[in-house]
Amino acid sequence: MGKKSRKVKEEARLRRKMTKLWNRGQSEYCEVRGSDIHGHGVYAAKDIPAEKQVIEYIGELVDKNESETRAWAQHAKAEATGDAAVYIFTLSKRWDIDGNVPWNTARLINHSCEPNCEAWVDEKKIFIHSLREIKKGEELSFDYGFDIECYEEHPCRCGSKKCVGYIVSQDQWEELEKRKAKDRKGAA
Repeated sequence: MGKKSRKVKEEARLRRKMTKLWNRGQSEYCEVRGSDIHGHGVYAAKDIPAEKQVIEYIGELVDKNESETRAWAQHAKAEATGDAAVYIFTLSKRWDIDGNVPWNTARLINHSCEPNCEAWVDEKKIFIHSLREIKKGEELSFDYGFDIECYEEHPCRCGSKKCVGYIVSQDQWEELEKRKAKDRKGAA
């Protein structure tokens, strides 16, 4: 087999692999459009039943050290360009998924303080599931679960009635309110 033939076969193999990855990152339930929350969002392309697996969050499996390096690099780029910040998703104590790949539609799902979806970890994969029935045209959202330590860096624009003003895990909302009250008191 000549060099040209090997190159053609390798290109075909890579095309098949990329097509497979692209297909894993798509869903009959999702379409991408502009969002009032932030940039682009993912919307229900049709009605979605409650507790339905909607889409897989895909990307590159990376260890925690690589994850942190990439997160800081993505954050610096976001600061400079205004693009969305970080697509690193915690998978386990040892691994994360870097979803910063164009075939990962789920990376465009925005945060909400009143989400209609949540992420479920299944082995080494992450799936987005509906929490309730979602109507066609409704924007999909989930709680990003950011830590309270850097809450001021992550203002929330979800617009829900339950919005706490920052992208902070719901189990830290009480602490957030205490910190915001302390900050207001200190500023007065």
